[in-house]
Amino acid sequence: MKFKLKYGIVLITLASFASIGYGFSIKEKTPSKANKFIGCGTAGLFLLAMPLFLFKESKGKDMKDYMLTKENIKKMQDKEDKNSQNR
Repeated sequence: MKFKLKYGIVLITLASFASIGYGFSIKEKTPSKANKFIGCGTAGLFLLAMPLFLFKESKGKDMKDYMLTKENIKKMQDKEDKNSQNR
């Protein structure tokens, strides 16, 4: 069975939120252990889930389309002129 990246990202995200929730629920009993769960959950979200999601979503996209170059600025200005003429 082939493991899809989408399901891995969802699994990591859910596990991170569960870890954060568990950490907050045991905070009064054992604060040091709770802080470890909260920290691991946060690290899982921002160091694992987010980069994997961005990698998955940016596959096949050209970064030049998202950069502010003279060509892209000219395209945006041309679009703005056409939209203002249609009104």
